Amino acid sequence: MDDFRESDLGLEEDSPEAGEAHGDYVELVRSDMYDIDRVFDLAELFKIFGDSTRLRIMSALLNHELCVCDISEVLEMNQSAISHQLRVLRTAGLIKVRRCGKSAFYSLDDDHVKQIIEMGFDHINEKN
Repeated sequence: MDDFRESDLGLEEDSPEAGEAHGDYVELVRSDMYDIDRVFDLAELFKIFGDSTRLRIMSALLNHELCVCDISEVLEMNQSAISHQLRVLRTAGLIKVRRCGKSAFYSLDDDHVKQIIEMGFDHINEKN
């Protein structure tokens, strides 16, 4: 998507009356927007990020691979609650699991997940 300013629209003095849409510009904006299905998918992704426990788990996994018992200790929560949230995060493709014998070690799925979290915190820190 390209960013543009209102001045880029090139609105003329013979623009439509107040309250009327600028047809050419409406079509331009529509063509630059993401497909509605992609928007719904992104909204679902942000819902996953909208839970503080899941964010705490992902924060713990930013730079460390951990098993459920380690995550449980770090977050001071019971293992069943952690396991439930790990299942949600795995289903969403945000974390991955590596099995080693009977143990399972969790990590963020890729750098995109880390970037989303870090960008969110950067944004919050700018506002404070």
